[in-house]
Amino acid sequence: MKKYTFTESKDTRSGFGAGLLEAGKMNSNVVALCADLIGSLKMDAFIKEFPERFFQIGIAEANMIGIAAGLTIGGKIPFTGTFANFSTGRVYDQIRQSVAYSDKNVKICASHAGLTLGEDGATHQILEDIGLMKMLPGMTVINTCDYNQTKAATIALVNHVGPVYLRFGRPVVPNFTPADQNFEIGKAIMLNEGTDVTIIATGHLVWEAIQAGEELEKLGINAEIINIHTIKPLDEDAILKSVAKTRCVVTAEEHNRLGGLGDSIAQVLAQKLPTPQEYVAVNDSFGESGTPAQLMEKYGLNANSIVAAARKAISRK
Repeated sequence: MKKYTFTESKDTRSGFGAGLLEAGKMNSNVVALCADLIGSLKMDAFIKEFPERFFQIGIAEANMIGIAAGLTIGGKIPFTGTFANFSTGRVYDQIRQSVAYSDKNVKICASHAGLTLGEDGATHQILEDIGLMKMLPGMTVINTCDYNQTKAATIALVNHVGPVYLRFGRPVVPNFTPADQNFEIGKAIMLNEGTDVTIIATGHLVWEAIQAGEELEKLGINAEIINIHTIKPLDEDAILKSVAKTRCVVTAEEHNRLGGLGDSIAQVLAQKLPTPQEYVAVNDSFGESGTPAQLMEKYGLNANSIVAAARKAISRK
C-alpha cells in the first residue's frame, strides 16, 4: 500500500478562496457573486484584490444565479458562492432554466456540503445535491477531497467553458494531494494499485479510503484506490480497467446512496461489466445535528465502514 502523509489539515472551502483569488489574477473576466456568506466562502482575498469585480447579492440566491447567467452574456466568468443546500435545492429552477438549459458559463461553487456541515443540522446538510446537478444536461460536477485539490479545481474552471457545480466543505481535513497538481476535469486519479478490490471515493471520503486501504493491507487484502473528483463527466475507462482486474468494487461518498457517485458507477458496470458493488453512503435519510466526526461515525462514512464494505464485496465475487 502506497503511503500518504500530510503536514497540515485545512478546510476545503479555504482552497476555494485561494483558488478564486488566483482565478481572478489569471483572467480579468472572472467575477464573484455571494449570497451574504463572504466569510464562510472565504471570498475575502478576492474582494480585497478585485473589489470592482465582486457583487454582494444578499440572501437572494435565486437572484444571484439569474444575475450570474446574465453576466456571461457580456463575456464574464461568474463564480457564485453560498452553502450547497442554497446553491442547488433552493435555486434548482433558476439553475435549470437560466444556466443549464441556456448553457451559460456559470461556476456554481458550493460550500458546507454533506453531513459534515455538522451542528447546523438536517435543514442545511444537503445530501442530494450531486444527484440534482448531475442530471442536468451539460452540467459538469466536481467534488474535491482536500485544500490543494479544491484550489487547483477552482483555477481550472477559468478555462473550462460551460456550467459547473463545484462542491466542497467546511471541516478541516488532511491536505495530502500535491500543491502543484494539474487538475484535469474528468480524469480519475489512481492512489494505489491493487488486485483484490477497487475502492472508488470522492470528496472527504478519499482520505478515509486511504486509511481503509492501510487497514485492509493488515488483513492481507490489496486494495486499488481511485479518487474520482469529477463525477460528471465520469472517467469510465479508469473504472472499467480497475474493476476488470479486481472483480468487485466499493464506492464511498458523503451523499445519499441514491443518485450519487455510486449510482453513476453502478450504471456503467450494469451496462458494460456487471460486478459486485457495495455502497458507503448515507442510506436514504436526512442528517441531524452533531459534530462532523460524530455524524461520519453514526452514518457509516469512515474508514471502518469502507473496510467492512470491501470485505463484503470480496465475499460476493
